[in-house]
Amino acid sequence: MSIGLEHYLTLSAILFTIGIFGIFLNRKNVIIILMSVELMLLSVNVNMVAFSHYLNDMVGQVFAMLILTVAAAEAAIGLAILVVFFRTRGSIAVEDVNVMKG
Repeated sequence: MSIGLEHYLTLSAILFTIGIFGIFLNRKNVIIILMSVELMLLSVNVNMVAFSHYLNDMVGQVFAMLILTVAAAEAAIGLAILVVFFRTRGSIAVEDVNVMKG
């Protein structure tokens, strides 16, 4: 039995679903929300690489590298914002984010 495209797409769908559930079920912890977004981006990368391999084209793998770059930048900026927010407010609760207006 070989691993085919369907297996990769199933894995990607499972990872994306876990990311969606992580965002919608846990709305109180910002760090878990950021990790769920990262999980969703990684599931998209699995799709890109799987289809790239299936179609014998390198474009999907190049896009996967670009997505990884954007994900790393998003994580760094998001964590920097959380550190600054924690220093000023003393907590990183999602409910307190509306205080940042203005």
